[in-house]
Amino acid sequence: MPDDALLLIHSPEFRAMAARVLQVTALTSRLNSLPFDDEEGKAALFEQILGHPLGSTVTIYPPFFTDNGLHLELGERVFINQNCTFLDYAGIRLGAGVMVAPKVAFITVGHPVDPEPRHRYLTGGPIDVAENVWIGAGATILPGVTIGRDAVIAAGAVVVDDVPAASLVTGQKATVARRW
Repeated sequence: MPDDALLLIHSPEFRAMAARVLQVTALTSRLNSLPFDDEEGKAALFEQILGHPLGSTVTIYPPFFTDNGLHLELGERVFINQNCTFLDYAGIRLGAGVMVAPKVAFITVGHPVDPEPRHRYLTGGPIDVAENVWIGAGATILPGVTIGRDAVIAAGAVVVDDVPAASLVTGQKATVARRW
């Protein structure tokens, strides 16, 4: 088993996770089909998705997607624009004042790179975003990343490493890192 294995596929824990994914997918489908001004309906569905009421200072514009919802922690004054995805099984924390542009993806789980264990395990790690961070449109934040206070993630950036506080990160160019 790889050191960074999060979950054995087809284990009881995996089956419980898969059941939650189906439940939350149904809830987000309902959320994303509501009229935009149906605040009461959105609040009721967010409470079911997150397991608690959405904070009064948190703004989320649907469509909104998550695979679990129970591991998504949103600080005061968090703003999440349309069409964002939160695969939060391993945990996502957005600190106070975080702004998330449209089409941002937070991905906390994946599979091992090596082919042999790829179909047997989920791997990953939590994402922690400190206060007052701005994440630009279409950025992707990958498992285990910590983003420091006041940082800016440029539109389209793919973030695979920790980001220091008060810095701007850019880039999405794919390169061959390893062969087997």
